[in-house]
Amino acid sequence: MEFDEVIRRRRMVRGYDPDRPLPPELVDKIVQHGLRAPSAGFSQGWSFLVLTAPEDRERFWAVTASGEGAAGGWLQRMSTAPLVIVAFSNKSVYLDRYAESDKGWTDRDEARWPVPYWDIDAGFAALLMHLTAVNEGLGSCFIGLPAATVGDFMSAFGVPDEFTPIGALTVGYRGADKRSPSLRRGHRPVADVVHYGRWA
Repeated sequence: MEFDEVIRRRRMVRGYDPDRPLPPELVDKIVQHGLRAPSAGFSQGWSFLVLTAPEDRERFWAVTASGEGAAGGWLQRMSTAPLVIVAFSNKSVYLDRYAESDKGWTDRDEARWPVPYWDIDAGFAALLMHLTAVNEGLGSCFIGLPAATVGDFMSAFGVPDEFTPIGALTVGYRGADKRSPSLRRGHRPVADVVHYGRWA
């Protein structure tokens, strides 16, 4: 698919065909493309938990699906995805990398970072995985983990404390889906969000 077409087709898909598993080589391709993302200082402070086994995916949904509306149709459709990839950032990898001689921030002071690039870079990697899924004719959706469930999720999957889950991608062949009602808001006008030369 041409890149322009990938961008046009990109959607957050919340419904998957439960009877169509993903071939392992396609899962590997999606993950490998994510590892091509840029990272500050080539720190690569990301990690990914790839869930394909039904019992692992069931555990993921059991520990993360909570709150108002969790039992509704969106979760039933979303939880049929044959692939869940949880993206993690690791701040300490960046602080260590920038304390090396070619960077020289030996104090490891987090205040030197105007924004948390560890989270941004993990997001870039997740986006490349998402776009790879679209390019392969698959559906995909990036979701956040409810804050109240993060501790249970980390324990359930044995994730070390230095990793922060920034979100999860669901991936699979499209099934019954329902467009988000938020889309009714429409795109913001370009003139409101793009500024050339200066903000005014």
